[in-house]
Amino acid sequence: MLRLDLASGAQVLVYPKPDHQPATYTILNFPVADLEAAMAELRGRGVEFERFDTGAVKTDANGVAEGGGGPRIAWFRDPAGNILSVLEED
Repeated sequence: MLRLDLASGAQVLVYPKPDHQPATYTILNFPVADLEAAMAELRGRGVEFERFDTGAVKTDANGVAEGGGGPRIAWFRDPAGNILSVLEED
């Protein structure tokens, strides 16, 4: 088990699973005030953002999806291959 202490004071517990299969959907969203700033910081740490061009989800060249009534959002994968996102709060 791994315990992560977040800056907000919250804690997240992560458990390993020997036969893990990465999720094919977003398992965790991180709300941010400035999407570009958050993405720049993550890129500086080696994070690569996903690009999608499906009927429901389309991202721009930077990996940002916007429109459709939802928040501006960008997806990336954790080391285990699960899909995470940063999304801009209003």
